[in-house]
Amino acid sequence: MLFVNVISTIILAGSVVAIPFRVPPPQSKRDVNPALVPSFGWQSGVNPDGTGNCDGAVNGTNGKPILVPCQCPPNSTFFLTNLNKNVAAGFVTTNPTVKLSFPTDNSTASQLARLNAAAVTLQNLEGPGVGCPISSTTFSAQGKAISAETSTNGSSSATPPLMSTAASSTPTSSGFVSAMSTAASTTPADCSVPTSTSNTSTAVPTSIPSTNTSVSPTDEQIATLAPPLGWQAGINPDGTGNCDGAVNGTNGKPILIPCQCPPDQTNYITNMTANIRAGHVILNPTVQLTFPTDNSTASQNARLNAAAVTIQNLNGAGKGCPIVSTTFSAQQKAINAESTS
Repeated sequence: MLFVNVISTIILAGSVVAIPFRVPPPQSKRDVNPALVPSFGWQSGVNPDGTGNCDGAVNGTNGKPILVPCQCPPNSTFFLTNLNKNVAAGFVTTNPTVKLSFPTDNSTASQLARLNAAAVTLQNLEGPGVGCPISSTTFSAQGKAISAETSTNGSSSATPPLMSTAASSTPTSSGFVSAMSTAASTTPADCSVPTSTSNTSTAVPTSIPSTNTSVSPTDEQIATLAPPLGWQAGINPDGTGNCDGAVNGTNGKPILIPCQCPPDQTNYITNMTANIRAGHVILNPTVQLTFPTDNSTASQNARLNAAAVTIQNLNGAGKGCPIVSTTFSAQQKAINAESTS
């Protein structure tokens, strides 16, 4: 009898061991609802000029479409994949200083937050500031419509600007300014998409969380440590309001910029000083900035960010000058290269 019990015990033990133990997979955040993703409102490849540029969705001050890289906006599947990754992470995975959220309710703030998430994803598809410009979409018009509906309904008008730091119309050509796209060719200073809500951003990271210290830099320190624009307005005008920028496009030619860009030094420093004092871009308050005065890599990049978001929002949220009207991108590369050498 004892022998039988032992055998039974062994058989029972074997049967228990044979039951597979299923470990539930780690939970991941659900993908965004595609129905809530702002539409581009435009397609790539419209009216190619033979140099890699095509018509964008937004007209410049000359009444003609702002040129964008012919591959912009991107394939919707590719874009949605990147948006899902960014939303799950809570920041742009290719430019981690640019924060974002994707709320699902229909409030004005949530609609604008979703537009911001779409914008900073678009502008940083391949890396910091390497993506497509906002002018390759109708995001700016969508933001205006959302805000206009709010004011019409009598709701609070203090909704956050659509996107943060990187001026919506700004092309960039290097991996520096976060809310921008490197390949855009002509960018007007008046394209009105506010850039990233947290931010983007900008290759200089578009939105650096405000970490203002109790010690504020003096006016003299700001003027001394302000990154030089490295370029001047009005170079080689083409007669349509566009001039050569400081950065070459993929075709080897200067990316076109509004002839009034970059701003004069006095205007630049005055606006940046005001923004530094406020701890955010006054004309686009969701865009935070800092201006530390030490010489660390992080502080030098923070100052570049402060300069970038200032010129990109000189005249309002997303209304300013593109980063390619400066040498900020090259300056950032040099700073980062020095830190790794």
